[in-house]
Amino acid sequence: MLTALAIRDVVLIEALDLEFGAGLGVLTGETGAGKSILLDALGLALGARGETGLVRQGAAQAVVTATFEVPARDGEVANLFHQNGLELEPGEPLIVRRIVKADGGSRAFLNDQPASAGLLRELAPHLVEIHGQHDDRGMLNPRGHRALLDAFGRCDPGPAAIAHKAWRDAEAALAVARAEQDLAERDREWLEHAVAELKALAPGAGEEEVLAERRAAMQRGEKVAGELQGIAELLDGSEGGLSQLRQAARVLERIAGDHAALAEALAAIDRAIGEAAEAQDRVDMAAEALAFDPAVLEADEARLFELRGLARKHRVQPDDLPVLLEELAGRLERVESGGAGIAKLEAVVADAHRAYADAAKSLSALRAMAAARLDAAVATELKPLKLDAARFRTVVEPQGEAGWSSFGMDRVEFEVSTNPGAPFAPLVKIASGGELSRFILAMKVALAEEGGARTLIFDEIDRGVGGAVASAIGERLARLADTAQLLVVTHSPQVAARGARHLLIAKSHDGTVTRTGVTPLDAAARREEIARMLSGAEITDEARAQAERLIAA
Repeated sequence: MLTALAIRDVVLIEALDLEFGAGLGVLTGETGAGKSILLDALGLALGARGETGLVRQGAAQAVVTATFEVPARDGEVANLFHQNGLELEPGEPLIVRRIVKADGGSRAFLNDQPASAGLLRELAPHLVEIHGQHDDRGMLNPRGHRALLDAFGRCDPGPAAIAHKAWRDAEAALAVARAEQDLAERDREWLEHAVAELKALAPGAGEEEVLAERRAAMQRGEKVAGELQGIAELLDGSEGGLSQLRQAARVLERIAGDHAALAEALAAIDRAIGEAAEAQDRVDMAAEALAFDPAVLEADEARLFELRGLARKHRVQPDDLPVLLEELAGRLERVESGGAGIAKLEAVVADAHRAYADAAKSLSALRAMAAARLDAAVATELKPLKLDAARFRTVVEPQGEAGWSSFGMDRVEFEVSTNPGAPFAPLVKIASGGELSRFILAMKVALAEEGGARTLIFDEIDRGVGGAVASAIGERLARLADTAQLLVVTHSPQVAARGARHLLIAKSHDGTVTRTGVTPLDAAARREEIARMLSGAEITDEARAQAERLIAA
Protein backbone atom coordinates (compact mmCIF):
# COMPACT_ATOMS: atom_id res chain seq x y z
CA MET A 1 0.00 0.00 0.00
CA LEU A 2 1.22 3.51 -0.87
CA THR A 3 1.54 5.42 2.42
CA ALA A 4 3.40 8.59 1.42
CA LEU A 5 4.55 10.53 -1.62
CA ALA A 6 7.10 13.35 -1.42
CA ILE A 7 7.71 15.43 -4.57
CA ARG A 8 10.38 18.07 -5.03
CA ASP A 9 10.80 20.25 -8.14
CA VAL A 10 8.73 18.23 -10.60
CA VAL A 11 7.27 20.43 -13.39
CA LEU A 12 5.01 22.90 -11.51
CA ILE A 13 5.35 21.24 -8.10
CA GLU A 14 7.96 22.90 -5.92
CA ALA A 15 7.51 20.86 -2.74
CA LEU A 16 4.67 18.51 -1.89
CA ASP A 17 4.25 15.90 0.87
CA LEU A 18 1.20 13.65 0.77
CA GLU A 19 0.05 10.84 3.03
CA PHE A 20 -2.31 8.09 1.96
CA GLY A 21 -4.38 5.52 3.77
CA ALA A 22 -6.47 2.47 3.01
CA GLY A 23 -9.77 2.61 1.15
CA LEU A 24 -10.83 5.00 -1.60
CA GLY A 25 -9.01 8.29 -2.07
CA VAL A 26 -10.14 10.77 -4.72
CA LEU A 27 -8.19 13.53 -6.45
CA THR A 28 -10.14 16.33 -8.07
CA GLY A 29 -9.41 19.73 -9.57
CA GLU A 30 -10.10 21.85 -12.59
CA THR A 31 -8.82 20.78 -15.97
CA GLY A 32 -5.16 21.74 -16.31
CA ALA A 33 -4.60 21.96 -12.57
CA GLY A 34 -1.81 19.39 -12.74
CA LYS A 35 -3.37 16.04 -11.83
CA SER A 36 -1.25 14.33 -14.47
CA ILE A 37 1.90 15.72 -12.80
CA LEU A 38 1.16 13.64 -9.72
CA LEU A 39 0.88 10.50 -11.84
CA ASP A 40 4.06 11.40 -13.74
CA ALA A 41 5.88 11.86 -10.44
CA LEU A 42 4.67 8.51 -9.14
CA GLY A 43 5.61 6.98 -12.49
CA LEU A 44 9.21 8.08 -11.89
CA ALA A 45 9.26 6.12 -8.63
CA LEU A 46 7.92 3.11 -10.54
CA GLY A 47 10.74 3.16 -13.09
CA ALA A 48 9.37 5.39 -15.85
CA ARG A 49 11.89 7.10 -18.12
CA GLY A 50 13.57 10.04 -16.36
CA GLU A 51 12.86 12.87 -18.78
CA THR A 52 14.73 16.10 -18.03
CA GLY A 53 11.54 17.98 -18.93
CA LEU A 54 10.08 16.82 -15.62
CA VAL A 55 12.58 18.95 -13.68
CA ARG A 56 11.03 22.26 -12.56
CA GLN A 57 12.44 25.23 -14.40
CA GLY A 58 15.40 26.69 -12.53
CA ALA A 59 15.91 23.61 -10.33
CA ALA A 60 19.00 21.39 -10.50
CA GLN A 61 17.10 18.16 -10.07
CA ALA A 62 13.70 16.59 -9.44
CA VAL A 63 13.25 14.15 -6.56
CA VAL A 64 10.34 11.80 -5.91
CA THR A 65 10.13 9.59 -2.82
CA ALA A 66 7.34 7.00 -2.52
CA THR A 67 6.84 4.97 0.63
CA PHE A 68 5.02 1.63 0.56
CA GLU A 69 3.84 -0.74 3.23
CA VAL A 70 4.70 -4.26 2.00
CA PRO A 71 2.75 -7.19 3.52
CA ALA A 72 5.02 -9.73 5.23
CA ARG A 73 3.45 -12.45 3.05
CA ASP A 74 4.57 -10.73 -0.14
CA GLY A 75 7.55 -12.95 -0.90
CA GLU A 76 7.91 -11.72 -4.48
CA VAL A 77 9.12 -8.26 -3.43
CA ALA A 78 11.57 -9.83 -0.97
CA ASN A 79 12.80 -12.21 -3.69
CA LEU A 80 13.45 -9.32 -6.09
CA PHE A 81 15.49 -7.58 -3.39
CA HIS A 82 17.46 -10.76 -2.68
CA GLN A 83 18.12 -11.51 -6.36
CA ASN A 84 19.58 -8.04 -6.82
CA GLY A 85 21.79 -8.15 -3.74
CA LEU A 86 19.63 -5.76 -1.69
CA GLU A 87 18.21 -6.09 1.81
CA LEU A 88 14.60 -5.69 2.92
CA GLU A 89 13.87 -6.52 6.53
CA PRO A 90 10.45 -8.11 7.15
CA GLY A 91 7.92 -5.51 8.26
CA GLU A 92 9.99 -2.46 7.32
CA PRO A 93 8.56 0.06 4.82
CA LEU A 94 9.78 0.10 1.24
CA ILE A 95 11.10 3.56 0.34
CA VAL A 96 11.66 4.25 -3.35
CA ARG A 97 13.61 7.41 -4.24
CA ARG A 98 14.23 8.61 -7.79
CA ILE A 99 16.38 11.60 -8.74
CA VAL A 100 16.36 13.16 -12.21
CA LYS A 101 18.99 15.80 -12.99
CA ALA A 102 18.24 18.82 -15.15
CA ASP A 103 21.37 18.20 -17.22
CA GLY A 104 20.49 14.56 -17.84
CA GLY A 105 20.82 11.26 -16.01
CA SER A 106 18.93 9.75 -13.11
CA ARG A 107 19.55 7.70 -10.00
CA ALA A 108 17.32 5.37 -8.02
CA PHE A 109 17.45 4.07 -4.46
CA LEU A 110 15.54 1.38 -2.59
CA ASN A 111 15.71 1.90 1.17
CA ASP A 112 18.81 4.06 0.54
CA GLN A 113 20.47 1.25 -1.44
CA PRO A 114 21.41 2.14 -5.06
CA ALA A 115 19.17 0.42 -7.59
CA SER A 116 18.49 0.53 -11.31
CA ALA A 117 15.41 1.93 -13.03
CA GLY A 118 14.96 -1.56 -14.47
CA LEU A 119 14.57 -3.00 -10.98
CA LEU A 120 11.98 -0.31 -10.18
CA ARG A 121 10.02 -1.43 -13.25
CA GLU A 122 10.21 -5.04 -12.03
CA LEU A 123 8.90 -4.02 -8.61
CA ALA A 124 6.15 -1.76 -9.97
CA PRO A 125 3.54 -4.46 -10.79
CA HIS A 126 3.78 -5.71 -7.18
CA LEU A 127 3.23 -2.22 -5.78
CA VAL A 128 0.87 -0.19 -7.97
CA GLU A 129 -1.45 -0.71 -10.93
CA ILE A 130 -2.16 2.46 -12.88
CA HIS A 131 -5.15 2.26 -15.21
CA GLY A 132 -5.26 5.30 -17.40
CA GLN A 133 -5.88 6.41 -20.94
CA HIS A 134 -2.74 4.79 -22.32
CA ASP A 135 -1.91 2.09 -19.81
CA ASP A 136 -0.80 -1.24 -21.24
CA ARG A 137 0.26 -3.04 -18.08
CA GLY A 138 -1.50 -4.72 -15.20
CA MET A 139 -4.61 -6.57 -16.26
CA LEU A 140 -4.07 -5.68 -19.90
CA ASN A 141 -0.94 -7.81 -20.06
CA PRO A 142 -1.93 -11.34 -21.22
CA ARG A 143 1.03 -12.82 -19.38
CA GLY A 144 -0.79 -12.27 -16.10
CA HIS A 145 -4.24 -13.49 -17.15
CA ARG A 146 -3.60 -17.16 -16.38
CA ALA A 147 -2.57 -16.39 -12.80
CA LEU A 148 -5.63 -14.16 -12.32
CA LEU A 149 -7.97 -16.87 -13.60
CA ASP A 150 -6.30 -19.51 -11.42
CA ALA A 151 -6.65 -17.30 -8.35
CA PHE A 152 -10.30 -16.54 -9.15
CA GLY A 153 -11.20 -20.20 -9.71
CA ARG A 154 -8.91 -21.63 -6.98
CA CYS A 155 -7.22 -23.65 -9.73
CA ASP A 156 -4.08 -25.16 -8.24
CA PRO A 157 -1.34 -25.65 -10.87
CA GLY A 158 0.83 -27.45 -8.29
CA PRO A 159 0.11 -31.06 -9.39
CA ALA A 160 0.72 -30.14 -13.03
CA ALA A 161 3.98 -28.40 -12.07
CA ILE A 162 5.19 -31.47 -10.18
CA ALA A 163 4.23 -33.76 -13.05
CA HIS A 164 5.86 -31.42 -15.56
CA LYS A 165 9.16 -31.49 -13.65
CA ALA A 166 9.07 -35.29 -13.41
CA TRP A 167 8.43 -35.52 -17.17
CA ARG A 168 11.22 -33.08 -18.06
CA ASP A 169 13.65 -34.79 -15.67
CA ALA A 170 12.86 -38.16 -17.26
CA GLU A 171 13.38 -36.68 -20.73
CA ALA A 172 16.73 -35.24 -19.63
CA ALA A 173 17.86 -38.61 -18.25
CA LEU A 174 16.83 -40.31 -21.48
CA ALA A 175 18.70 -37.73 -23.56
CA VAL A 176 21.88 -38.28 -21.51
CA ALA A 177 21.55 -42.06 -21.83
CA ARG A 178 21.05 -41.83 -25.59
CA ALA A 179 24.04 -39.53 -26.01
CA GLU A 180 26.19 -41.90 -23.97
CA GLN A 181 24.89 -44.84 -25.95
CA ASP A 182 25.64 -43.15 -29.29
CA LEU A 183 29.14 -42.24 -28.15
CA ALA A 184 29.72 -45.69 -26.73
CA GLU A 185 28.51 -47.42 -29.89
CA ARG A 186 31.02 -45.41 -31.90
CA ASP A 187 33.74 -46.54 -29.49
CA ARG A 188 32.65 -50.18 -29.11
CA GLU A 189 35.57 -51.69 -31.05
CA TRP A 190 38.08 -49.54 -29.21
CA LEU A 191 36.45 -50.35 -25.86
CA GLU A 192 36.56 -54.07 -26.50
CA HIS A 193 40.26 -53.91 -27.41
CA ALA A 194 41.15 -51.65 -24.47
CA VAL A 195 39.27 -53.76 -21.92
CA ALA A 196 40.82 -56.98 -23.26
CA GLU A 197 44.31 -55.45 -23.16
CA LEU A 198 43.84 -54.19 -19.61
CA LYS A 199 42.35 -57.45 -18.41
CA ALA A 200 45.25 -59.38 -19.95
CA LEU A 201 47.74 -57.18 -18.09
CA ALA A 202 45.59 -57.27 -14.91
CA PRO A 203 47.24 -54.25 -13.26
CA GLY A 204 47.17 -54.15 -9.48
CA ALA A 205 46.81 -51.17 -7.21
CA GLY A 206 50.28 -49.89 -6.22
CA GLU A 207 51.99 -52.52 -8.37
CA GLU A 208 54.23 -50.04 -10.19
CA GLU A 209 55.81 -48.82 -6.96
CA VAL A 210 56.51 -52.36 -5.75
CA LEU A 211 58.09 -53.39 -9.05
CA ALA A 212 60.16 -50.22 -9.27
CA GLU A 213 61.58 -50.66 -5.77
CA ARG A 214 62.36 -54.37 -6.31
CA ARG A 215 64.03 -53.64 -9.65
CA ALA A 216 66.17 -50.90 -8.12
CA ALA A 217 67.28 -53.24 -5.32
CA MET A 218 68.27 -55.98 -7.78
CA GLN A 219 70.11 -53.45 -9.95
CA ARG A 220 72.11 -52.33 -6.92
CA GLY A 221 72.96 -55.97 -6.11
CA GLU A 222 74.11 -56.55 -9.67
CA LYS A 223 76.39 -53.52 -9.46
CA VAL A 224 78.17 -54.54 -6.17
CA ALA A 225 78.21 -58.34 -6.58
CA GLY A 226 81.82 -58.40 -7.97
CA GLU A 227 83.11 -56.11 -5.25
CA LEU A 228 81.55 -58.26 -2.53
CA GLN A 229 83.12 -61.39 -3.98
CA GLY A 230 86.55 -59.68 -4.03
CA ILE A 231 86.14 -58.61 -0.41
CA ALA A 232 85.25 -62.20 0.57
CA GLU A 233 88.40 -63.53 -1.11
CA LEU A 234 90.60 -60.89 0.56
CA LEU A 235 89.17 -61.77 3.93
CA ASP A 236 88.72 -65.53 3.81
CA GLY A 237 90.59 -66.85 0.81
CA SER A 238 93.56 -69.23 0.99
CA GLU A 239 95.81 -66.19 0.89
CA GLY A 240 93.35 -63.83 2.56
CA GLY A 241 94.10 -61.62 5.49
CA LEU A 242 91.95 -63.62 7.93
CA SER A 243 93.78 -66.86 7.02
CA GLN A 244 97.17 -65.25 7.47
CA LEU A 245 96.15 -63.78 10.83
CA ARG A 246 95.15 -67.23 12.02
CA GLN A 247 98.53 -68.66 10.91
CA ALA A 248 100.36 -65.90 12.79
CA ALA A 249 98.27 -66.61 15.88
CA ARG A 250 99.23 -70.29 15.82
CA VAL A 251 102.94 -69.44 15.70
CA LEU A 252 102.60 -66.87 18.51
CA GLU A 253 100.79 -69.39 20.71
CA ARG A 254 103.95 -71.55 20.74
CA ILE A 255 106.33 -68.74 21.69
CA ALA A 256 104.13 -66.32 23.67
CA GLY A 257 105.55 -67.52 26.94
CA ASP A 258 109.05 -66.45 26.02
CA HIS A 259 108.31 -62.73 26.34
CA ALA A 260 105.47 -60.55 27.61
CA ALA A 261 105.36 -58.56 24.39
CA LEU A 262 104.68 -61.72 22.41
CA ALA A 263 101.68 -62.48 24.66
CA GLU A 264 100.34 -58.97 24.02
CA ALA A 265 100.87 -59.43 20.28
CA LEU A 266 98.88 -62.67 20.42
CA ALA A 267 96.01 -60.93 22.22
CA ALA A 268 95.95 -58.17 19.61
CA ILE A 269 95.92 -60.68 16.75
CA ASP A 270 93.06 -62.58 18.45
CA ARG A 271 91.09 -59.31 18.57
CA ALA A 272 91.85 -58.63 14.93
CA ILE A 273 90.72 -62.14 14.00
CA GLY A 274 87.37 -61.48 15.80
CA GLU A 275 86.81 -58.14 14.06
CA ALA A 276 87.74 -59.61 10.68
CA ALA A 277 85.39 -62.55 11.22
CA GLU A 278 82.58 -60.13 12.09
CA ALA A 279 83.35 -58.11 8.94
CA GLN A 280 83.20 -61.33 6.95
CA ASP A 281 79.76 -62.13 8.40
CA ARG A 282 78.48 -58.65 7.51
CA VAL A 283 79.76 -58.94 3.97
CA ASP A 284 78.10 -62.36 3.64
CA MET A 285 74.79 -60.92 4.94
CA ALA A 286 74.92 -58.08 2.44
CA ALA A 287 75.76 -60.46 -0.39
CA GLU A 288 72.81 -62.63 0.52
CA ALA A 289 70.44 -59.62 0.72
CA LEU A 290 71.62 -58.24 -2.61
CA ALA A 291 71.60 -61.55 -4.37
CA PHE A 292 69.26 -61.58 -7.41
CA ASP A 293 68.01 -63.85 -10.11
CA PRO A 294 68.65 -62.28 -13.53
CA ALA A 295 65.50 -63.97 -14.82
CA VAL A 296 63.41 -62.32 -12.08
CA LEU A 297 65.00 -58.93 -12.80
CA GLU A 298 64.22 -59.31 -16.48
CA ALA A 299 60.62 -60.33 -15.76
CA ASP A 300 60.09 -57.41 -13.36
CA GLU A 301 61.54 -54.94 -15.84
CA ALA A 302 59.31 -56.27 -18.61
CA ARG A 303 56.22 -56.00 -16.38
CA LEU A 304 57.14 -52.49 -15.29
CA PHE A 305 57.62 -51.33 -18.88
CA GLU A 306 54.25 -52.82 -19.85
CA LEU A 307 52.48 -51.01 -17.03
CA ARG A 308 54.09 -47.68 -17.84
CA GLY A 309 53.58 -48.08 -21.58
CA LEU A 310 49.85 -48.82 -21.19
CA ALA A 311 49.49 -45.89 -18.77
CA ARG A 312 51.06 -43.54 -21.34
CA LYS A 313 48.76 -44.93 -24.01
CA HIS A 314 45.68 -44.06 -21.96
CA ARG A 315 47.20 -40.86 -20.54
CA VAL A 316 46.83 -41.90 -16.92
CA GLN A 317 49.18 -42.76 -14.10
CA PRO A 318 50.13 -46.47 -13.79
CA ASP A 319 48.36 -46.67 -10.43
CA ASP A 320 45.14 -45.47 -12.14
CA LEU A 321 45.02 -48.41 -14.57
CA PRO A 322 42.80 -50.60 -12.32
CA VAL A 323 40.28 -47.73 -12.03
CA LEU A 324 40.44 -47.20 -15.80
CA LEU A 325 39.77 -50.88 -16.39
CA GLU A 326 36.69 -50.71 -14.17
CA GLU A 327 35.44 -47.57 -15.93
CA LEU A 328 35.95 -48.88 -19.47
CA ALA A 329 34.45 -52.24 -18.56
CA GLY A 330 31.41 -50.41 -17.21
CA ARG A 331 31.08 -48.40 -20.42
CA LEU A 332 31.36 -51.56 -22.48
CA GLU A 333 28.74 -53.22 -20.34
CA ARG A 334 26.41 -50.23 -20.84
CA VAL A 335 26.97 -50.48 -24.58
CA GLU A 336 26.07 -54.14 -24.54
CA SER A 337 23.04 -53.63 -22.30
CA GLY A 338 22.28 -50.04 -23.36
CA GLY A 339 19.31 -50.90 -25.51
CA ALA A 340 17.46 -52.41 -22.56
CA GLY A 341 18.32 -49.43 -20.33
CA ILE A 342 17.12 -46.93 -22.90
CA ALA A 343 13.91 -48.89 -23.38
CA LYS A 344 13.28 -48.62 -19.62
CA LEU A 345 13.93 -44.87 -19.66
CA GLU A 346 11.63 -44.45 -22.66
CA ALA A 347 8.90 -46.21 -20.69
CA VAL A 348 9.53 -43.84 -17.74
CA VAL A 349 9.26 -40.83 -20.07
CA ALA A 350 6.02 -42.14 -21.58
CA ASP A 351 4.51 -42.69 -18.13
CA ALA A 352 5.61 -39.22 -16.98
CA HIS A 353 4.19 -37.67 -20.16
CA ARG A 354 0.82 -39.31 -19.55
CA ALA A 355 0.83 -38.24 -15.89
CA TYR A 356 1.53 -34.64 -16.87
CA ALA A 357 -1.09 -34.68 -19.62
CA ASP A 358 -3.69 -36.02 -17.17
CA ALA A 359 -2.80 -33.37 -14.56
CA ALA A 360 -2.80 -30.59 -17.16
CA LYS A 361 -6.15 -31.70 -18.60
CA SER A 362 -7.68 -31.71 -15.12
CA LEU A 363 -6.30 -28.19 -14.63
CA SER A 364 -7.73 -27.14 -18.00
CA ALA A 365 -11.16 -28.42 -16.99
CA LEU A 366 -11.03 -26.41 -13.77
CA ARG A 367 -9.98 -23.34 -15.73
CA ALA A 368 -12.79 -23.77 -18.20
CA MET A 369 -15.33 -23.81 -15.36
CA ALA A 370 -13.64 -20.85 -13.67
CA ALA A 371 -13.64 -18.96 -16.98
CA ALA A 372 -17.39 -19.45 -17.35
CA ARG A 373 -17.96 -18.10 -13.83
CA LEU A 374 -15.64 -15.15 -14.42
CA ASP A 375 -17.33 -14.29 -17.73
CA ALA A 376 -20.71 -14.29 -16.00
CA ALA A 377 -19.41 -12.16 -13.13
CA VAL A 378 -17.91 -9.57 -15.49
CA ALA A 379 -21.07 -9.56 -17.62
CA THR A 380 -23.18 -8.51 -14.63
CA GLU A 381 -20.89 -5.51 -14.14
CA LEU A 382 -20.91 -4.26 -17.74
CA LYS A 383 -24.49 -2.98 -18.10
CA PRO A 384 -24.44 -0.63 -15.08
CA LEU A 385 -21.18 0.80 -16.45
CA LYS A 386 -22.84 1.67 -19.79
CA LEU A 387 -21.11 -1.24 -21.52
CA ASP A 388 -24.27 -3.29 -22.06
CA ALA A 389 -23.46 -3.82 -25.76
CA ALA A 390 -20.05 -5.25 -24.93
CA ARG A 391 -19.21 -8.86 -24.33
CA PHE A 392 -16.33 -10.28 -22.31
CA ARG A 393 -14.83 -13.74 -22.53
CA THR A 394 -11.92 -15.64 -21.04
CA VAL A 395 -10.14 -17.71 -23.66
CA VAL A 396 -8.76 -21.00 -22.31
CA GLU A 397 -7.07 -22.59 -25.30
CA PRO A 398 -4.96 -25.77 -25.15
CA GLN A 399 -1.58 -25.31 -26.79
CA GLY A 400 0.57 -27.76 -28.68
CA GLU A 401 3.11 -29.77 -26.77
CA ALA A 402 5.79 -27.14 -27.47
CA GLY A 403 3.79 -24.72 -25.33
CA TRP A 404 3.29 -27.04 -22.36
CA SER A 405 4.83 -25.75 -19.15
CA SER A 406 4.72 -26.13 -15.40
CA PHE A 407 1.57 -23.94 -15.51
CA GLY A 408 -0.29 -26.40 -17.69
CA MET A 409 -1.06 -26.62 -21.38
CA ASP A 410 -3.37 -23.60 -21.71
CA ARG A 411 -3.11 -20.15 -23.19
CA VAL A 412 -5.33 -17.85 -21.14
CA GLU A 413 -6.33 -14.39 -22.33
CA PHE A 414 -9.13 -11.94 -21.64
CA GLU A 415 -10.92 -10.68 -24.77
CA VAL A 416 -13.83 -8.34 -25.46
CA SER A 417 -16.23 -7.39 -28.19
CA THR A 418 -17.45 -3.81 -27.78
CA ASN A 419 -20.27 -3.90 -30.33
CA PRO A 420 -22.88 -6.49 -31.38
CA GLY A 421 -21.48 -8.71 -34.11
CA ALA A 422 -17.94 -7.39 -33.70
CA PRO A 423 -15.23 -10.02 -33.31
CA PHE A 424 -13.52 -10.61 -30.00
CA ALA A 425 -10.04 -9.14 -29.60
CA PRO A 426 -7.64 -8.17 -26.81
CA LEU A 427 -9.12 -5.43 -24.67
CA VAL A 428 -6.32 -2.92 -25.19
CA LYS A 429 -6.68 -3.04 -28.98
CA ILE A 430 -10.37 -2.24 -29.35
CA ALA A 431 -11.56 -0.24 -26.33
CA SER A 432 -11.48 3.55 -26.12
CA GLY A 433 -9.93 5.29 -23.12
CA GLY A 434 -13.12 5.56 -21.06
CA GLU A 435 -14.30 2.08 -22.04
CA LEU A 436 -10.90 0.65 -21.19
CA SER A 437 -10.97 1.94 -17.62
CA ARG A 438 -14.54 0.77 -17.12
CA PHE A 439 -13.72 -2.70 -18.44
CA ILE A 440 -10.79 -2.84 -16.02
CA LEU A 441 -13.09 -1.79 -13.19
CA ALA A 442 -15.65 -4.46 -14.10
CA MET A 443 -12.93 -7.11 -14.20
CA LYS A 444 -11.41 -5.92 -10.92
CA VAL A 445 -14.76 -6.03 -9.17
CA ALA A 446 -15.44 -9.52 -10.54
CA LEU A 447 -12.02 -10.76 -9.49
CA ALA A 448 -12.34 -9.05 -6.10
CA GLU A 449 -9.24 -9.88 -4.04
CA GLU A 450 -7.58 -12.13 -6.58
CA GLY A 451 -4.11 -11.11 -7.73
CA GLY A 452 -2.55 -7.83 -8.72
CA ALA A 453 -1.04 -5.00 -6.72
CA ARG A 454 -2.58 -3.78 -3.46
CA THR A 455 -2.70 -0.16 -4.71
CA LEU A 456 -4.86 0.68 -7.74
CA ILE A 457 -4.95 4.06 -9.47
CA PHE A 458 -7.70 4.90 -11.94
CA ASP A 459 -7.07 7.98 -14.06
CA GLU A 460 -10.35 9.58 -15.19
CA ILE A 461 -12.27 6.30 -15.27
CA ASP A 462 -15.47 8.37 -15.52
CA ARG A 463 -14.45 10.21 -18.68
CA GLY A 464 -17.45 10.75 -20.96
CA VAL A 465 -20.11 9.42 -18.57
CA GLY A 466 -22.36 10.94 -15.94
CA GLY A 467 -25.52 10.41 -13.95
CA ALA A 468 -26.39 6.79 -13.21
CA VAL A 469 -23.26 5.44 -14.87
CA ALA A 470 -21.03 7.69 -12.80
CA SER A 471 -22.92 6.58 -9.69
CA ALA A 472 -22.40 2.94 -10.66
CA ILE A 473 -18.70 3.60 -11.13
CA GLY A 474 -18.48 5.25 -7.73
CA GLU A 475 -20.36 2.42 -6.04
CA ARG A 476 -18.07 -0.20 -7.57
CA LEU A 477 -14.95 1.74 -6.73
CA ALA A 478 -16.07 1.97 -3.12
CA ARG A 479 -16.78 -1.77 -3.07
CA LEU A 480 -13.38 -2.55 -4.55
CA ALA A 481 -11.72 -0.27 -1.98
CA ASP A 482 -12.81 -2.71 0.73
CA THR A 483 -10.07 -5.09 -0.46
CA ALA A 484 -7.43 -2.74 -1.91
CA GLN A 485 -6.19 0.82 -1.70
CA LEU A 486 -7.73 2.90 -4.52
CA LEU A 487 -6.74 6.35 -5.76
CA VAL A 488 -9.02 7.87 -8.38
CA VAL A 489 -8.47 10.98 -10.48
CA THR A 490 -11.99 12.06 -11.30
CA HIS A 491 -14.17 14.82 -12.71
CA SER A 492 -17.37 13.13 -11.53
CA PRO A 493 -19.07 14.38 -8.34
CA GLN A 494 -20.77 10.98 -7.98
CA VAL A 495 -17.36 9.29 -7.81
CA ALA A 496 -15.78 11.97 -5.63
CA ALA A 497 -18.59 11.66 -3.10
CA ARG A 498 -17.65 8.02 -2.49
CA GLY A 499 -14.12 8.84 -1.32
CA ALA A 500 -12.93 8.23 2.20
CA ARG A 501 -10.30 10.95 1.64
CA HIS A 502 -10.41 13.85 -0.80
CA LEU A 503 -7.40 15.71 -2.23
CA LEU A 504 -7.85 18.93 -4.21
CA ILE A 505 -5.29 19.69 -6.89
CA ALA A 506 -5.07 23.39 -7.76
CA LYS A 507 -2.77 25.72 -9.67
CA SER A 508 -1.65 29.07 -8.24
CA HIS A 509 0.25 32.01 -9.71
CA ASP A 510 2.07 34.75 -7.79
CA GLY A 511 2.66 36.93 -10.83
CA THR A 512 6.00 35.32 -11.56
CA VAL A 513 5.86 31.58 -10.90
CA THR A 514 3.04 29.12 -11.46
CA ARG A 515 2.80 26.27 -8.96
CA THR A 516 0.64 23.19 -8.51
CA GLY A 517 -0.41 22.26 -4.99
CA VAL A 518 -2.49 19.56 -3.34
CA THR A 519 -4.71 20.19 -0.35
CA PRO A 520 -6.46 17.54 1.80
CA LEU A 521 -10.11 18.61 2.23
CA ASP A 522 -12.09 18.47 5.44
CA ALA A 523 -15.82 17.77 5.40
CA ALA A 524 -16.87 21.36 4.65
CA ALA A 525 -14.26 21.93 1.96
CA ARG A 526 -15.10 18.59 0.45
CA ARG A 527 -18.77 19.56 0.17
CA GLU A 528 -17.78 22.83 -1.56
CA GLU A 529 -15.56 21.00 -4.06
CA ILE A 530 -18.25 18.45 -4.95
CA ALA A 531 -20.74 21.33 -5.29
CA ARG A 532 -18.30 23.05 -7.68
CA MET A 533 -18.07 19.87 -9.69
CA LEU A 534 -21.86 19.79 -9.89
CA SER A 535 -22.50 23.41 -10.76
CA GLY A 536 -19.35 24.78 -12.36
CA ALA A 537 -17.82 28.18 -11.64
CA GLU A 538 -20.72 29.51 -9.51
CA ILE A 539 -21.54 27.30 -6.55
CA THR A 540 -25.24 27.44 -5.68
CA ASP A 541 -27.07 26.38 -2.55
CA GLU A 542 -28.84 23.77 -4.63
CA ALA A 543 -25.46 22.38 -5.65
CA ARG A 544 -24.37 22.28 -2.02
CA ALA A 545 -27.54 20.42 -1.07
CA GLN A 546 -27.02 17.97 -3.90
CA ALA A 547 -23.41 17.49 -2.75
CA GLU A 548 -24.68 16.71 0.75
CA ARG A 549 -27.06 14.11 -0.64
CA LEU A 550 -24.29 12.48 -2.70
CA ILE A 551 -21.95 12.32 0.31
CA ALA A 552 -24.66 10.86 2.52
CA ALA A 553 -25.77 8.26 -0.05
